[in-house]
Amino acid sequence: MAKVTIKTLKQTEKNGLFSLVFENEAYSEFEKFIEMFKNEADVSRDLNVILSYIEQMINGAGFLERYFRPEGKIKDNVCALPVVSGKLRLYCLRLSDSVLIAGGGGRKSTKTYNEDSNLNGYVISLQKLDELIKVEVKKGNITIESGTIIGADNKSFEL
Repeated sequence: MAKVTIKTLKQTEKNGLFSLVFENEAYSEFEKFIEMFKNEADVSRDLNVILSYIEQMINGAGFLERYFRPEGKIKDNVCALPVVSGKLRLYCLRLSDSVLIAGGGGRKSTKTYNEDSNLNGYVISLQKLDELIKVEVKKGNITIESGTIIGADNKSFEL
């Protein structure tokens, strides 16, 4: 079992971008994703597309469903960027039109994420976090509001 916390990466008046941070890690999964691919020439265009989408969404209409590729299971909120074809996938947890938890990701070299152990691991972590957040929302400990996750500060989740 691994412990994670939710880190606020950027908030605007309407929207909030978050990421998960594993215990004893200095950087969030999203920050590690950027760091891993920022100097890779063959995927620089894909990375720029993903970062551009996120920047436009956070400063614009929000994290609308149409901007994401559904991933995971029907019952969870796991999705991926980019929607268009590319070599990179960033897996996210879309909690509402104004709240996005960006996870990790990597090069997509298989037909489905399940066939790649790294990509599958990112999706499974987000699925588990999604389940735990739903439980906390149901209990009233966490509230997903316009651009924020109230009650998630300093809370750790066991994945």
